[in-house]
Amino acid sequence: MDRRGFLRDTGVATLGIGLGGCSLLRSSAAPRQRVHLVPVDVAWERIIRTTVGLRPYRESGFVVRAERLDDRMLIHNFGHGGAGMSLSWGTAQLASELALARPERQAAVIGCGVVGLTTARMLQRRGFGVTIYATALPPETTSNLSWGGFTPMSGIVQQDRRTGAWDAQFRRAVDIAYQELQLLTGRHFGVSWIDEYAPTNDPGMTNGQTRRATSPNPLLPASVDLERTVLGPGEHPFATRYARHRPTLRFEPSIYLDALMRDVLAFGGRVVVRRFDSPRDLMTLAEPLIVNCTGLGTKRLFGDDELTPVKGQLVVLVPQPHVNYIVAAMHPRGDGIVLGHTMQRDDWSVDVDESEQRRVIETHARLFASMRARPVVMPPAPSPAPVVPPVESFFDRVS
Repeated sequence: MDRRGFLRDTGVATLGIGLGGCSLLRSSAAPRQRVHLVPVDVAWERIIRTTVGLRPYRESGFVVRAERLDDRMLIHNFGHGGAGMSLSWGTAQLASELALARPERQAAVIGCGVVGLTTARMLQRRGFGVTIYATALPPETTSNLSWGGFTPMSGIVQQDRRTGAWDAQFRRAVDIAYQELQLLTGRHFGVSWIDEYAPTNDPGMTNGQTRRATSPNPLLPASVDLERTVLGPGEHPFATRYARHRPTLRFEPSIYLDALMRDVLAFGGRVVVRRFDSPRDLMTLAEPLIVNCTGLGTKRLFGDDELTPVKGQLVVLVPQPHVNYIVAAMHPRGDGIVLGHTMQRDDWSVDVDESEQRRVIETHARLFASMRARPVVMPPAPSPAPVVPPVESFFDRVS
């Protein structure tokens, strides 16, 4: 979903994105009931924090490759843009497969964001002893400041920089990550499914139908493309004529990163707080295998001039337990209602941009005010569990 496009629009009625590549249309057999969604209470006094993070973006896409550093093997795994949370399991597997070429089974992972932690876990699965070296640990990493949705296209390569080899690598990374994340759903990792809506006046298919697109983007494998349903007039609470709906995966970043850290430690991993200023500093490490997962730090450490920051800013409101859906740039989490997005390229500042903050708040206020003008039905309270009479046991009968 193009949330940046949403925030550029000044009116709610123009919300939505185009979906292409339709290969299957299937009519709904039963009439659809109206979807009731609780509006978010958007107000300045409900802001609990505004966070700023710098995404490591490369026009030619993320890097997973091996090279020699004197007598060491150095594997790079960096440059994911805004897709680190989504792609990390996939690129971690690609990196760990390269690591198998080294006979020794001791590895140093540089960086403790989501890419470093998942890489450490993938190496541990393959029998490596792992030490993570980093200057920042959760909750102080950029990964902790992420949106928290499964958005593998957020850091995508520029069209004119793509190659067939990179496309194949990207598709494989997406597919691996998507399958891994499905196995982690639950409260322990903070990974779950949630309904996502896209208000629109141009649905691209008939009301009441669902479809599976062969490729909303040709870079995405078919495995990640779940059915989308079009809700028509009277079936949704938005100001637009239609709304597209589909389930999607999402993260609670703080829960997720803490769980990954616990797993690394539980499987014998070590964490050392240390800064490296040049590749020569890495030569002081005892491990024969080094995996670079430093994100933007690679620009300073290895001189990757293509790396550039993309500033992201999120406004977080007081949590609302009954808000359990994503729409446009609103994502409900246990730590607050997250509103985004800001995408400012080549901006190294981590100061809050007040004009962007105001734009995000005012745009979402209009969206949810239009929903509030329609009747809202609160979710019913859960019914108490039925009282089941005790079953007579064999011991009751013979006592």
